[in-house]
Amino acid sequence: MLNSSLQQLGSALRARKISSVELTRLYLDRIAALNPVLNAYITTNAEASLAQARDADARLAAGTADALTGIPVAQKDIFCAKGWRTTCGSKMLANFVSPYDAHVIEQFNNVGAVNLGKTNMDEFAMGSSNETSYFGAVKNPYSQDAVPGGSSGGSACAVAARLCAAATGTDTGGSIRQPAALCGISGLKPTYGTVSRYGMIAFASSLDQAGPMARSAEDLALMLNVMTGFDERDSTSLQRAKEDYARDLAKPLDGLRIGLPKEFFAEGLSNDVAQAVNAAIAEYKKLGASIVEISLPNSRLSVPVYYVLAPAEASSNLSRFDGVRYGYRAPEYSDLTDMYEKSRAQGFGAEVKRRIMIGTYVLSHGYYDAYYLQAQKIRRLIAQDFTDAFRQCDVIMGPTSPSTAFKLGEKGDDPVQMYLSDIYTIAVNLAGLPGMSIPCGFGAANNGNPGMPVGLQIIGNYFDEVRMLNVAHQYQLATDWHSRAPQEL
Repeated sequence: MLNSSLQQLGSALRARKISSVELTRLYLDRIAALNPVLNAYITTNAEASLAQARDADARLAAGTADALTGIPVAQKDIFCAKGWRTTCGSKMLANFVSPYDAHVIEQFNNVGAVNLGKTNMDEFAMGSSNETSYFGAVKNPYSQDAVPGGSSGGSACAVAARLCAAATGTDTGGSIRQPAALCGISGLKPTYGTVSRYGMIAFASSLDQAGPMARSAEDLALMLNVMTGFDERDSTSLQRAKEDYARDLAKPLDGLRIGLPKEFFAEGLSNDVAQAVNAAIAEYKKLGASIVEISLPNSRLSVPVYYVLAPAEASSNLSRFDGVRYGYRAPEYSDLTDMYEKSRAQGFGAEVKRRIMIGTYVLSHGYYDAYYLQAQKIRRLIAQDFTDAFRQCDVIMGPTSPSTAFKLGEKGDDPVQMYLSDIYTIAVNLAGLPGMSIPCGFGAANNGNPGMPVGLQIIGNYFDEVRMLNVAHQYQLATDWHSRAPQEL
């Protein structure tokens, strides 16, 4: 059962070959055995999960089940869930129990899915390695001395290690796609505004987007069918008719035009990642696709632009954490100002403080025009590059990450090198486009360690998730990279 697809699990549940309670217990037992080593989950609540499973079994027995009814799903700990501790990987919210559900949680509850628990993440989603979490680093299930990527590293680890059937994540600059690549799973960031941000603790509001993480494109499509939909509580939620994202999975790829940005295959890309990605491109040629060389000339500016805009928005969003209404409050203080200062100094970690300070600086008088306004102008140019590129091709492909998973602690003292981990993913968020990562091979083995997973990034035009999922699914029918699992587990 642990290696079954969501469709297979759904069929087994509806045929009464297994109950949701039995399936949920199977995952909870595995979490109990492996989570102390991998640290993928921050919070589990067996009683609450099994109660949902019993409700799901009643729906299954009544014949009113949806595709994901009774299926255990892990939720990134950035989504508020009523009655569940919701920490956002931080000391600031370490004891916060949400009084309401995020829209994404509501959507899964509505179809009768089971919440297995809340997965570990970089503090307030700020990081590329899941090492900034107040609850400790997540381990990559392929090699426990390596990072799983971030900020959705807990969700990626849980899917790869079979600690859930699928999981949710959020992507502000690559935080679904990069950990998906490093852990050898599939992950998709939808078009901005497709999934409601209501109840999702904000990092950078113009960039944050929730999305699914699973083992295959087919599973992603089923997850996306649940997660999307208009929500009037989110001013950035788009009023669009619901789609069936699985409708074109079987469509052949004859005539597909794949754009390869020359900037994605330049200096900085490791040889083993390049080899795996090129092999995947060759496979697509066999499937009937043609290759078009394109250019995204302003993509090289995406990292500096992102690290002006995202911290600026974060400095505003995180101002609410002041120790007054909820969250951490310093135990000792002399007056209100002292309480603010000590609560924030003690409640935030080093990376969060760094980004708040950067954001406050670029928004300050005398620097707004020089930094923030200029970054917004370049953001528009980056989006225009994609618009021009999609006149020549249907999808854009390239590596998700410039290297395979690096060692825990390897980049902790060099923030710039850490930020460059997202060099191929950030531009997609700046443009608001959909992007996904699927497994396409393994890197070179070294020092006795096995080769680590490599991700292929697929970028689509606005609202073109159906085509992207079709492109990914056809590749996964021809290859088996997505079905591989960490051997030691």
